Amino acid sequence: MQILNSSPNIPALILAAGRGERMRPLTDTTPKPLLPVRGKPLLQWHAQALARGGVTHLVINTAWLGEQIQKHFELHPLFYMHEQLLNQEQKHKQVDIIYSHEGQDFGEALETLGGIVRALPHLGDVFWVLAGDVFAPGFEFAPEAVQDFIASDKLAHLWLVPNPEHNPRGDFGLDAAGLALNLPKDAGHTLHTYSTIGLYRRTLFEAPWCDIPAGNPQGVKAPLAPLLRSAMDNQRISAELYTGDWTDVGTPQRLTQLNSSPTPP
Repeated sequence: MQILNSSPNIPALILAAGRGERMRPLTDTTPKPLLPVRGKPLLQWHAQALARGGVTHLVINTAWLGEQIQKHFELHPLFYMHEQLLNQEQKHKQVDIIYSHEGQDFGEALETLGGIVRALPHLGDVFWVLAGDVFAPGFEFAPEAVQDFIASDKLAHLWLVPNPEHNPRGDFGLDAAGLALNLPKDAGHTLHTYSTIGLYRRTLFEAPWCDIPAGNPQGVKAPLAPLLRSAMDNQRISAELYTGDWTDVGTPQRLTQLNSSPTPP
């Protein structure tokens, strides 16, 4: 386990509530984030990378077969090691995991924005958000990125990736100063795909930006993209391009391709 540098200790939310319709029949009995990729569940790759990056408080939202996700981490707990523990025989400490069970509470997933706001009471002023169904084995949840974001005036910082075949037109633009841009897809602009990995401030999910009450007590379903585009129009979202390995594991074919490729070091 990597030893951490001193850094802000912020929580993370992994979005793992989707049904995974395109992955059926694999997801009829297994939630998509638990499908095996190169020897371990897809969700485990992110969870371990977050622990290496210093995350000690993790929130996971669930809906479809969510009890399997909770059971997985009960059987395979996460641990982190901090430099302050070096004089205590480098003891590992367990990552605290809280579940936002949207399926139990509302009978279905609340989409991305609805799910984030539902989990908001368990998150801090700044936190990571990432989707549990993407594979980015080399991505580092770096303390330096957290520090830079906290020092900025932005409401979110997104990692964008080169457009995959299934999203050739991309999602958002990126200017030379590192601002994410809300640009039309049909006007010749260069757009990139949102990796579903980002740093966020709690204030983005409060008024005037978001009108869903914290905790989403009514179970409002809402997508995240319109909120991001509104904040981009006000120059409040920064971004950078990530060029490491990244796959949206959205189909059985992509899963098969990943599992037939060499395991990264």
